[in-house]
Amino acid sequence: MAVFWRWWGRYAGGLLLTVLILIGAWILRETNGAAIREFYRLLNLPLQQRGDEQQSLIQARTWQLEQQLAELQAENARLRQLLNTPMLPNLEGRIVPVIGRSSDQWWRFLLLGEGSRQGLSIGGVVIGNGGLVGRITSITPNTSRVMLLTDPASRIGVVVGRTRQMGILRGQLNQQVIVEFLEKDPKVQPKDTLFTSALSSLFPAGIPVGEVQSVELEDPTRPHATVILGAPIDRLEWVTVIPYAESTDTFTPN
Repeated sequence: MAVFWRWWGRYAGGLLLTVLILIGAWILRETNGAAIREFYRLLNLPLQQRGDEQQSLIQARTWQLEQQLAELQAENARLRQLLNTPMLPNLEGRIVPVIGRSSDQWWRFLLLGEGSRQGLSIGGVVIGNGGLVGRITSITPNTSRVMLLTDPASRIGVVVGRTRQMGILRGQLNQQVIVEFLEKDPKVQPKDTLFTSALSSLFPAGIPVGEVQSVELEDPTRPHATVILGAPIDRLEWVTVIPYAESTDTFTPN
């Protein structure tokens, strides 16, 4: 027995190692190396997770930059449209951002991001891409409040471009406005374009306002037409402001 224990003490380590190697070889053969692959995967899992997190951050940042670039390109296109909008002779405009609107008075007024410090003043004519928007009715050093054409309290003199028939335009809290004509038979029809009238005291003549959508002439005491405004009042982001002093030589009902 003593001989056995001496032999065991001398060769036990090598024997156990040989048995483990044989068991490992059998497991590899039976699992086609799956155990080693799983062990390798577990060793590399922290590195993979860090790599995946970093890749996710890169993808998120790339998406953010792509969206910011798209928005800048869209805003650049809108500014180019404003710059290319034909302006009235001898009138210089200033492009100003829209910074605020009230949800319960969306069609009544909007707030501009410049005021008296930037040279704006009450009475300034506000034009959007497509036509007239309204006029500045109150002002602070850095903001201006614009009364929109869509406000029911708004009244401006307009003229039909094709026939030169006169009318008075009033808002009704949406993109459509109403024009009441001064004559019983105004000879107006759909697609006619309306402009500010030379008789207006609040606006220069000749600014595009909108296009006639439908005409109602059945009541001869109140012939009128529905007009779609040229400027997208509901989604304005930039406008052009033209300084204008109210004339005292002409009259337009308010």
